[in-house]
Amino acid sequence: MEAVVFIFSLLDCCALIFLSVYFIITLSDLECDYINARSCCSKLNKWVIPEMIGHSIVSVLMLVSLHWFIFLLNLPVATWNIYRFIMVPSGNMGVFDPTEIHNRGQLKSHMKEAMIKLGFHLLCFFMYLYSMILALIND
Repeated sequence: MEAVVFIFSLLDCCALIFLSVYFIITLSDLECDYINARSCCSKLNKWVIPEMIGHSIVSVLMLVSLHWFIFLLNLPVATWNIYRFIMVPSGNMGVFDPTEIHNRGQLKSHMKEAMIKLGFHLLCFFMYLYSMILALIND
């Protein structure tokens, strides 16, 4: 059963890595003016909720399966995703708003956040891979 948990977590982590790379590519396209702010933000806002759900599912799965260290490692990122989604101002289009993305260095902060998430998900990928192999050997 433990191997199934880590296989699912590994697959979810692959999807989250893909999303992080997609966010980085889309934000860098906006930075280079290959796409306009409205289309960039609509593309990115479409994936905010699936990213939040995917990360929350892994966190809850680790809590239920009593993997405390991995749960505590995932908790700050899951909490940040939920906080960022809840704190969207009422007039904005979403987490990424086309009228504000060029103001006050928001584009750079979104890019930095996407890079940090990519590094975090890569770390989690190898941790889940190691744990999955260990669980398969022990079964």
